[in-house]
Amino acid sequence: MHTHRFLVTGGRKLEGIVKVGGSKNAALPIIAASLLTDEEVVLTNVPDIADIAIMEHILHFLGKETDFDGKTFTIRAGAPANVEIKHELVSKLRGSSLFLGPLLARHNEVKLAFPGGCVIGKRPIDAHLHALKSLGAEVLESEDLLHLKADKLVGSKFTMTEASVTATENAIMAAVLAEGDTTIRLAASEPHVQDLCYFLVAMGSKIDGIGTHTLRIKGVKRLHGTEYRITSDYLEAGTLVLAAAITGGSVDVLDVVPEHLDIFWQKLREVGVNFELGRDMVRVQPSKHLKAIRLQTAIFPSFPTDLQAPLTALLTQAHGKSFVFETLFDGRLQYLYELEKMGLKPKILNPYQAEIEGPTQLKGAAVASCDIRAGAGVLIAALAAEGETEISNIYYIDRGYERLDEKLNSIGAKIKRLK
Repeated sequence: MHTHRFLVTGGRKLEGIVKVGGSKNAALPIIAASLLTDEEVVLTNVPDIADIAIMEHILHFLGKETDFDGKTFTIRAGAPANVEIKHELVSKLRGSSLFLGPLLARHNEVKLAFPGGCVIGKRPIDAHLHALKSLGAEVLESEDLLHLKADKLVGSKFTMTEASVTATENAIMAAVLAEGDTTIRLAASEPHVQDLCYFLVAMGSKIDGIGTHTLRIKGVKRLHGTEYRITSDYLEAGTLVLAAAITGGSVDVLDVVPEHLDIFWQKLREVGVNFELGRDMVRVQPSKHLKAIRLQTAIFPSFPTDLQAPLTALLTQAHGKSFVFETLFDGRLQYLYELEKMGLKPKILNPYQAEIEGPTQLKGAAVASCDIRAGAGVLIAALAAEGETEISNIYYIDRGYERLDEKLNSIGAKIKRLK
């Protein structure tokens, strides 16, 4: 893990044009899904971040050859080997669980060490196992290994135990090559789940109900290679918009898919942020008066947990008492202790709920990034703070955002990367 830090000089208005990169959360399952064919897969608009590098290492371990030039990711033709994926490969990345579905579909067996990754509360693997068992898999798990086996995968009707994104993605990847028809109820429907479905359709899968909570999949015998553009990252789009808003800036954010963020735009209107949407961009202008709101996260299309910390950073500048309710992860409010070092006086009611009273003049301090999105939250707060803020653990920010410091600097921020 690298020990880089950010030194952020606050109080600078952001101005100019910035472009959103490809979605990390779409790229990870799509790279895993490339194992469902022996033919070449070419992915464009792939973000050049640490998590993608780990996925590439795992593909190499499974015997695939790849090329990645920082934007285009090519996965060469040839069948993947079925070998146990070792702890040192999966311990750094929660998303490595995404190999369960495709390897099970290809080989009727998969062995994977328990995945690691971000520290945001308990993320059990039960939802994955329930979905794959529903398709005919037998689970032979030990304490440190996930071992699944199936004589063959057979389509079925089942309800997810929760609308888990990665568990839904595993279920879809297993079902596209299963024998017969599958109906998945309470499926997650986030933009990155939709993008995985569109990619699989481009490879020859038959999937109905994309974007809804009920997916109907007709199993096919084989899938072919394809070229596919990864969708733009709606979480990065939201983060850049909030960075512009908190500094009172005038910024055009390009390559946005506005309908991925319906509830986000609604919340910004409630807060009083001055912005207008175009077909594939958003223009942020200085706002007159920011108002406190009630913010509650939930599964898509409700407010995304991954934009909760960045929006709460903006709420430190809103007039009145905002109420934040995180319904998905029990470790998600840890970053409020970091904002406390910057002068915020949050009232943390329990691991899921907090009150934020504003506006608060934030002051530079030494703070840490607790997870990917918490890192984005403290970075946004630092842009509005008086003086200099030093952010440690930026490994997390780099895992989720492609060169976020460079993008913000290009529109007037002053962020130095210290080694």
